[in-house]
Amino acid sequence: MTRAREVYFYDYAGDFGLSGLAGTLCARTTLRLDEPVVLALAEAEADDDDHRLGADVRLLLDSPLPDEVLHTVWLAAVRRCFDPAEEGTDTRAWLDRVADLCPPRAPERDPYEVKSLDEVRPVVPEEELRTTVAAEIESAAAGLARAVAVSGIVPALLRVVREVDADLGFRLFLRALKAYSVPVGADAYDRLLALGDLLAYPWAAVHEELTVRWPPLDPGRRDFASGRVGLPFLAAVLHGTDWPYTGTVREHIQRVADDGPGRAPGSAAAVLLDDVWRLLDSALSGEALGLLWRTASKRLYVVGEDEFDADARALLEQVSQVCHAHLGEVDPAYVPFLSPARTDLTETVLREVRAAVHADAEGVRGVARVLEDVVTAVDPDLGFRFLLQILFTYDIPVTGDRRDRYRALAERFGFDADHLDDVLPTDRTEAS
Repeated sequence: MTRAREVYFYDYAGDFGLSGLAGTLCARTTLRLDEPVVLALAEAEADDDDHRLGADVRLLLDSPLPDEVLHTVWLAAVRRCFDPAEEGTDTRAWLDRVADLCPPRAPERDPYEVKSLDEVRPVVPEEELRTTVAAEIESAAAGLARAVAVSGIVPALLRVVREVDADLGFRLFLRALKAYSVPVGADAYDRLLALGDLLAYPWAAVHEELTVRWPPLDPGRRDFASGRVGLPFLAAVLHGTDWPYTGTVREHIQRVADDGPGRAPGSAAAVLLDDVWRLLDSALSGEALGLLWRTASKRLYVVGEDEFDADARALLEQVSQVCHAHLGEVDPAYVPFLSPARTDLTETVLREVRAAVHADAEGVRGVARVLEDVVTAVDPDLGFRFLLQILFTYDIPVTGDRRDRYRALAERFGFDADHLDDVLPTDRTEAS
């Protein structure tokens, strides 16, 4: 059975529905939480256009689940901070009071709004979703049983998934993980994020408050699915003359060093610092570094008295300071180190740099010598990423056999599968 699903990220920025209410209660554990207060908070969430709250509660009320199962799931979701039994009522009766506070259905949407949402509406059969969510709960069973101070939580969650609604069961499972800080591995985290994407959740509904057991930071990691990293990406961010309208130089460096979805805390800063150290420790002159930076950021002809990058080495030192500060905050035990240079790919990258110079790539010609020096004397990986950034900056198409070679190189460097095609411009004539 495949049913019409909501596009949750359109209506919500974080967790929502019954799991969202549970999260709100967990955040108020130092304040009084009796039934009147909890019902008032539920009513406030419903009044704040959380239409999913009423829908979630009615799914449970209409289900065959016994009160014991509802009680178990609820206590785990709120870390036992509010127990209806202590208020002299059973869980089903309490849920009925919550349902009375929620509108019976969501308001009608504009037809044009419905049409646009239909284009991105999740399509996943309920039975397939049940199987997938149940597998995640079972894989986390040992951690849940060990950390969650509510007996029987695993079978209770599985019953919600299999007998009520897999979507609601998934969110209550996530809430139990978060409420008791149950650690999940990086692979499990990726699967949970993918499930959230499949169900059109806002990213924060999965990520926020989740305790992830990250592997040690690796400055040589390149398979970031959520975007580019490192010094060439900073050049893209500080492109031309538009960036000052959205923040200072330091603020932009901080944004590149910050961690996006699916990344271990400090991973972006570790890669950025790795790039900076390589250039600062190299024999490249300040003039050469300046030419490389200004070409990659399309700032060759930007002039002014307060030029932040007039001294490329001073800029790199500033980037280094920001990275060190960020790493000290998110992973104080991390000691920065240089990842091994991929010298086995030096000749391959060098050939591509030279080929780009001869392929009407005017943006590459002026900096070709510096790019070659980066490849041969600094790091082929950094040289390749700067080449990609320059091709992107000057909208130089990469097609045919050359594009295939770039894809093969990207795979050998360990880039995410989608990384290259997100960066490389295509020949619009050929594409059409």
